[in-house]
Amino acid sequence: MLSPSPAKFATVINCIDGRTQLPAIYYMKTNFNVDFVDVITEPGPVKVMTEAGSAFQVYSIQQRLLLSQERHSSQHLGVVAHYDCAANPVEKSKQVEQLRQSLSYIRLWGYKGTVVGLWVNENLEAEEINFDH
Repeated sequence: MLSPSPAKFATVINCIDGRTQLPAIYYMKTNFNVDFVDVITEPGPVKVMTEAGSAFQVYSIQQRLLLSQERHSSQHLGVVAHYDCAANPVEKSKQVEQLRQSLSYIRLWGYKGTVVGLWVNENLEAEEINFDH
């Protein structure tokens, strides 16, 4: 008898805002053909990772990401910023810059996999932000 193939996982670092959860999960499942998405939530995560977070908050995000990668073999990561963020009430251009910086930091942490930046817009659609590297 064949054993079932192992489930495939992705991970998102997302805001706690409930409006952003399903669009980000749907994007990751659709674009990376995964079964499940581990969700790491933090109010205004791109602000936390680039400007206002305590060392504990950033370390906590990092450790949860490593757990997802090590225990669920997550191969894909989405980092989310979104419109109307209560914890990060700045214009989109500022959040996109924070998102770009966050992706750079995550790569320095040694995350082994695809890393994408996502913007959840006012229509509750997740769209990938392309950065020139």
